[in-house]
This record gives sequence, C-alpha cells and structure tokens, in this order.
Amino acid sequence: MSLPRYPEYKDSGVEWLGEVPAHWEVSQSRRMFKVRSEPAHADDQMLTASQKYGVLPQAEFVLREGRRVVEVIQGIESLKHVEPDDFIISMRSFQGGIEWCRLRGSTSFHYVMLTPVKWVWPAFFAHLLKSAPYIQALRRTTDLIRDGQELRFSNFAQVPLPVVPVDEQKEIAAFLDRETAKIDALVAEQEKLLTLLAEKRQATISRAVTKGLDPDVPMKDSGVEWLGEVPAHWEVGNLKRFAEVIDCKHHTVEFLDDGLPIVSIRELRDNRIDLSNAKLTSPIEWEFLREGRIPQQGDLIFCRNASVGAVGYVDEEQLPFCMGQDVCLIRPQTKSRFMHFQVTCRAVTNQIEALLVGATIRRANVEEIRNLVVTWLPTLEQEAIADFLTAETARLDALTAEATRAIALLKERRTALVSAAVTGKIDVRNTLLPLQEACHA
Repeated sequence: MSLPRYPEYKDSGVEWLGEVPAHWEVSQSRRMFKVRSEPAHADDQMLTASQKYGVLPQAEFVLREGRRVVEVIQGIESLKHVEPDDFIISMRSFQGGIEWCRLRGSTSFHYVMLTPVKWVWPAFFAHLLKSAPYIQALRRTTDLIRDGQELRFSNFAQVPLPVVPVDEQKEIAAFLDRETAKIDALVAEQEKLLTLLAEKRQATISRAVTKGLDPDVPMKDSGVEWLGEVPAHWEVGNLKRFAEVIDCKHHTVEFLDDGLPIVSIRELRDNRIDLSNAKLTSPIEWEFLREGRIPQQGDLIFCRNASVGAVGYVDEEQLPFCMGQDVCLIRPQTKSRFMHFQVTCRAVTNQIEALLVGATIRRANVEEIRNLVVTWLPTLEQEAIADFLTAETARLDALTAEATRAIALLKERRTALVSAAVTGKIDVRNTLLPLQEACHA
C-alpha cells in the first residue's frame, strides 16, 4: 500500500515545488519570515547551531562532540538573541538546511535569525527547511558558496515557500515526527551494530597477532607491560628486527593528467591500496621516487602521519607504482599477510598514537616506526593466522557492508518521505501508517 496523493493538483510556478495540492498557495519567503536583529541579553545562554544535533547549548555540544568550539571572546554586543521557534541560517545551511531553535539564548553574529510572521507552524517548517528539494533550491541562489562563506537573508528570500493551512501543517508535522523517529531508531540500531562489528574486528585481529590461535599453547611473559603474555615460542622485538622499513623520498613532484601512479595517504583505503584515483607524474619523476624503494608484492605501504593505522598490502596486480610523501614501505622477512594485520592492531596503533601526543605535526618519523614493538613467529604459523584473519575479517566486513547499505537505504527513504510530505506529493492527513508502508511512499 502506498500513501495517497491529494485529489487535485496545480502548477506552483516554482521549480523546486513543482505541482502542489490545489488548495495550497505559494508566497515569497520574506512575507512569512523576518530577520531578528535583537542583540544578546545579559542572561542568555550560549547556543550552537549544528547540522548534526540542531540547536543546543554550546556546553552540551562540547560534551557530545568531545571537543571544544571556538570560544567567543567579544562581549554580548557581538552576539544575537534567539527565541524559541526562531530558525537559524548558519554557515552550513547550504549543506543541511536551516535549523529550528527551541531554546532561548544567544548565538554567533555570523548567523541569521528568522522569526515566523504568518502562515508558519514551526514543526512543519522544521522538516521543510531541511528537506532535500529545499536545500537544493537554496544552493541555487548562489554559485559562490564554499566552506566558510555565509548564507544571507537575501539567499533565503530568493526561494518561495508553500502556504499550507496551519491545521494541515500540524498534521503533516505530527506524521513526519512519528515516522522519522521510527526510521531514526532503526538507523541508530544499525549504527550500533557497525560499532560492535568494528570492535569485534579489532579484538579478533589483536588477539590473533598477540596470543595466537591455540588457546592451550604454553605462554611466557613478553617483558612488555602492555603486551602481557605471548606464546612461549614467539619472539618480541622492534619492527626493524623482522622487517626493513624504507622511508619515502621527501620530494614534491608535479602532478599530470597522464602519467604513472603515485601511492600516498589518499590511496590507502580500507586496508588496501586503491589506485583508481591515484595522482600521476612523469616517467622521470616516477623513476626518481622509486630509487632504492621499489614496491614489491608482499610489501606494506604504511601511513606515518595522523591517519594512524592506514596501511595497504601490495598485491602483484597493483604493481608498478611509486611512493609519494607521508608514507613508508615495510618489507617483512616473509610474504604472508601476518605483518599487515599486526601493524593495524591496537597494540601497534596505540604505540604510534603515543608518539604523536603533543606533537605539533602529527607524523611519526621512520626511526620511530622501526622501533615499534611487535611479535614474530614461525612462517607457517604466520600464514595460518593470516589465513584465519583474512577469512574472519572478510566475514565481519560483509556484515559491515550489509549494515552500511541498510543505513543508506533507510536514510534515502527518510529523505524521500519528508520531501514528498512537505511538497504535497503525498496526502498524510488523517493517516496512521506502519513504518514499512510509509517507507514505500
């Protein structure tokens, strides 16, 4: 069963709205909203307008994000007062729409506060002003929008808005609040599953490369506090004992539209090397970058900057290529994938993170990488562990991909449902539908 359409439609004369129900009207947005220019009050709490959480107290935003925002050092005269049911145009509104404020407080002078004048039920416009077709229309008001630039009221005023009977706005808003909450709950479940799968993947790798696969094998003290016990026949030492670590050439080359591939950080994706969009350079520069450091099958290309743990295993079909900057080459004594899993495990990435704490430039030097503490074991056992981890991570990655696809589908359905309801393409008046029917609208 699909959601019904309205009995009769007419051309709205507005591109982003298309046809609307015959009893709807269209108005210039400046007739429905005005700008609030009131300076902040002395007792106002500081608010943050975010695409992720909406409008919330700045202190709460800091707690949720685990990071600080730019502190306002000017006096309150540089801030703007905002009232409940105002809407806030922020610097990110061209990406995610305009935020509905349900709090009293103050916020940045960079923002534009919109106050409803007439024909506006705020809960309805909270959905409309963040709907996909409206955001696209808002973007079309300027071709100069880039990160950091500001949207103005003049941009907002260029996009006409539908005039919907207020009682009908209330019904549409109630329907969307209910149905999007259901979809959001399903998304949250899938996102929790993704977190659990990532934790399971990391725990599986870490245990296998530090404890092995045999639960009954005799153990010994590794001599490293954070590593604990390891199988008695394993060795523990610096990476340089078991692998050659070769730095990249610290040389900037000219990139060309046609040339030979360079592997840098951007080519390290999902524990593999992706050459599909690799930068290219001339044969002369390419050969220079390869001098004394020609990648071979079984090598690892390892990121040594802030993208801790990004590493790619070199397969035969990816060759030849050269290394760019901010990576190094690790060439283990064996060709198994054991070392590939080892350098991505928490025991190793934690060491690198510790090296980067307090560093102005978050980059480990090659000597520090050579001194990373790792385990080493007989070749056949390395291969057995690598085979086990290849199969197990493939299984977990398949589940992760399935959950990721489910999230994408749910978000697409949410976007389509909101867009259809606020532009009148579906009639949700007096409608109570289960989620699966709403999603197929």
